[in-house]
Amino acid sequence: MRPYVHGYDNIESGRLRDQADTLADLLHHDSVYPPGAHILEAGCGVGAQTIHLAGRNPHAVITSVDISADSLAQAQSAIDARGIRNVTFQQADLLHLPFETQRFDHVFVCFVLEHLPDPAQALRALLPMLKPGGTITAIEGDHGSAYYHPASEAAQRCIKCLVELQARIGGDSLIGRQLYPLLLNAGYRQVAVSPRMVYVDDSRPDLVQGFTRNTFTAMVAGVRDQALAASLIDPASWERGIADLRRTADGGGTFCYTFFKGTGVAAE
Repeated sequence: MRPYVHGYDNIESGRLRDQADTLADLLHHDSVYPPGAHILEAGCGVGAQTIHLAGRNPHAVITSVDISADSLAQAQSAIDARGIRNVTFQQADLLHLPFETQRFDHVFVCFVLEHLPDPAQALRALLPMLKPGGTITAIEGDHGSAYYHPASEAAQRCIKCLVELQARIGGDSLIGRQLYPLLLNAGYRQVAVSPRMVYVDDSRPDLVQGFTRNTFTAMVAGVRDQALAASLIDPASWERGIADLRRTADGGGTFCYTFFKGTGVAAE
């Protein structure tokens, strides 16, 4: 199984679900496909995004794959609990998918490419799965897009630790800005990328809790032990930086972050 910088424990599973629920409207208001469409969700993880994809497309047929059997079990439990019946889960490596070519009308991949050593290879592997004229949707964040008030060099050092740790295991947490050339060079046509910015202040308490605290700050704080073990930062600097990140969720604090949603079309 590929390394995952955030780990696979229950805390991380909860963070992923909080993130998906908080960002559902921002990221997926236009993730809507025709009734009867066959959709491949590549890298579904614990099903955090699957729930929203299926909810917006109740009359589509969704096949969701992931390399982790444990994650798939959690995903199955999550959709069963919500009575979702249009999703089938299958264990598979997205680089070696067990499907015939041109099977799907659409491919959906969200927060997956950032964890792969060769995201371009993955996009090329997904292209033959699409019928001629079928589409791909890829969504990724970009940790370099985070800015906040009060500004803090200590907080920025903590974020850079996460960026470095992910790079050391073959990932790229700055991948959002690269979606356009990645899709284009992988062979997709009519590529378009739209930025989806999250802006948070204390007039938006749902985003303060759901995004600033439970998504972004929790994600950075979760790599503390790895950052210290790698000597990327000393304990005092780490605690100061995380405290400053948490300060942005208090009264008068603000936080901004940009996700990128890319789409492309398979040649007819």
